Amino acid sequence: MEKKLGISIYPNHSTVEHDKAYIKLAHQYGFSRIFTCLLSVEENKEMILANFKETIRFAKSLQMEVICDISPRIMDQLEISYNDLTFFSELGVDGIRLDLGYTGREEAEMTFNPFQLNIEINMSNATNYLENILSYQPNKNRLIGCHNFYPHRYSGLSYPFFIECSQKFKKYGLRTAAFVSSNAATFGPWPIMEGLPTLEIHRNLPIDVQAKHLFATGLIDDVIISNAYASDEELRMLSLINKEKITFNIEIAETTTELEKKIIFDEPHFYRGDVSDYMIRSTQSRVKYRGQSFPPHNTRNIKRGDLIIENDLYKQYTGELQIAIKDMENSGRTNVVGRIREEEIFLLDYIKPWGKFAFSEWKR
Repeated sequence: MEKKLGISIYPNHSTVEHDKAYIKLAHQYGFSRIFTCLLSVEENKEMILANFKETIRFAKSLQMEVICDISPRIMDQLEISYNDLTFFSELGVDGIRLDLGYTGREEAEMTFNPFQLNIEINMSNATNYLENILSYQPNKNRLIGCHNFYPHRYSGLSYPFFIECSQKFKKYGLRTAAFVSSNAATFGPWPIMEGLPTLEIHRNLPIDVQAKHLFATGLIDDVIISNAYASDEELRMLSLINKEKITFNIEIAETTTELEKKIIFDEPHFYRGDVSDYMIRSTQSRVKYRGQSFPPHNTRNIKRGDLIIENDLYKQYTGELQIAIKDMENSGRTNVVGRIREEEIFLLDYIKPWGKFAFSEWKR
């Protein structure tokens, strides 16, 4: 299943021109999903819907997938029934998200709509809602899930709860999505916004670290920026993320040699299967570069998050690359060649035995 990046637009709070410019920029960075919502059609219903259609038509011209969040109240206002989704087909969207659902039977029936619209359900609940829908034999090819986002500080999901909810969906092979929060954005769907993440622990993190974490869980397929508008730099940072393999941003030590840099950035790395409490070992470099010289340098004591390569004094281990997962005393036989960006060190916990990983140079 292809993993995607997405953005959010809120036509009720912006202009068609600004939304189009944002969509175009995101598309240039490889984003392919859009979240939007019909929060209100009470004022100038015709103009609001006309603006929606124009913006969605532009997004579709760029082959971007558009999912529209809808509430039962707005569906009632628009006189839309769950068994006739013609309105959304005419709006031009690819699917609808049900923040508040029905009884399960209705959702199952909706997945058989003739327009092939995806029906996206709320993942952020601890009920048997999903199992109830599945008991009514839906078209699973049209059933997808997406977490909520939370504008109120401290109200975002706890990590254990997030994992519990997400595992339910992956258990049945359903496509999943969650939100990250831009630190440059100025608005969302509601007046108050203190960031807009799915996970509370993400609220103050850089946006790329939030996204790396969601992908690293192995439970989220699509990552969507919840608030608008993310900056050009934030879009660029997300576009560079390897969605399949944890890639750490690291600061290189000033004394690190060109050979050591070659090992760090050019060689493939995987976690050896025999696990240590203290380090993640990538051992192939010591085999490939046997006989090469690794003079001692920067042999300070080792901290969790340090990137290290064994020097000539370590004999048969010379050239082996490791990541410290605990603090260690340095015997003088280990070169500290770099350090993982502080905000990303917690991602070390997501590398499992035989798991693949990589590095990208990062400067403050």
